[in-house]
Amino acid sequence: MKKVLLFLILSPLIASAQGKTEVVNLETNQIPKSISYSGNIKTAVRWTDNAGDNIVITTETGDKKSISGDSEDYRDAALYAYHFLVFGDSVRQTWKVTDFIKECPFDIEANFIKNTFQVTDLNKDGVSEVWLMYIVTCTSDVSPVDMKIIMYQGIQKYAMRGHTKVKASQDEFMGGDYQFDKAFNEAPSEFRDFAKKLWKAHLMEKWY
Repeated sequence: MKKVLLFLILSPLIASAQGKTEVVNLETNQIPKSISYSGNIKTAVRWTDNAGDNIVITTETGDKKSISGDSEDYRDAALYAYHFLVFGDSVRQTWKVTDFIKECPFDIEANFIKNTFQVTDLNKDGVSEVWLMYIVTCTSDVSPVDMKIIMYQGIQKYAMRGHTKVKASQDEFMGGDYQFDKAFNEAPSEFRDFAKKLWKAHLMEKWY
């Protein structure tokens, strides 16, 4: 009972003035045992809205030796995101995002971009939007890499896909393009505006 009361206190369902939904970060031992996932947890959160009691988990495998490649140098990497609705003692998965790179002989990444995961209610309809932003690449040079924003509201998926932007020379840049899918183009303008701001904030590729 104490755990239930604590959750209710810490997870208000009203979004802030900026449209961000208040969420509670979950420790591994706070995730229901009936939930299964692949990879290493990057984010685990819980909140309540008009859709119900929500849990989202994002994970990454990191790069690892390919199990199907012919070369010892081939590497694989994958990332996942899961959404669940909790009903008392039962849990139902409503969507899952999977992306990956396989048999890469070069530098490999399948990573969520730091500090981009967000839960919002931009159109104030009481059903939260879940924002995922990540890159997937297998490259041996300094060039734009695939970057994506995947957003879910309920079970509706929205996708924005394109490339990071890199400085090729003193006066020349490469990449920076993006394209909304049909769902995004037909969505409320608040969704596209937020996606564009998120994209612009993480557009430039940084090389170390």
